[in-house]
Amino acid sequence: MSTDSEPIDQLLEGYRKPEEIVGENGLLKQLTKALVERAMQGELTHHLGCRKRDAAGRETENKRNAAGRRRRKGDFGEIEIAVPRDRQGSFSPQIAPNDERWGPSRLFDERAGARP
Repeated sequence: MSTDSEPIDQLLEGYRKPEEIVGENGLLKQLTKALVERAMQGELTHHLGCRKRDAAGRETENKRNAAGRRRRKGDFGEIEIAVPRDRQGSFSPQIAPNDERWGPSRLFDERAGARP
């Protein structure tokens, strides 16, 4: 996968000190939160078998049901993420499991996706 450097350049525009990237509310923490939340939305779409507001989803009993907040500790400190839910409560995100510590090192670990 190749990355386009333009969005990165836009994010770093005005960068002055390391804390702006790796600090308490730095760019790295914000990007991690956004990426994990977006990935969970994709996992829920796969779980339900249809996209948000898709006409096919109106026919099913199990639908999206807002999101809960969860605080997680990881390599970058503590972060609050919005975890999407389904009405039947059968959705369990793989990228941010309920019972594990997580962070960049866990996300990129080969064993991260392997769960009992």
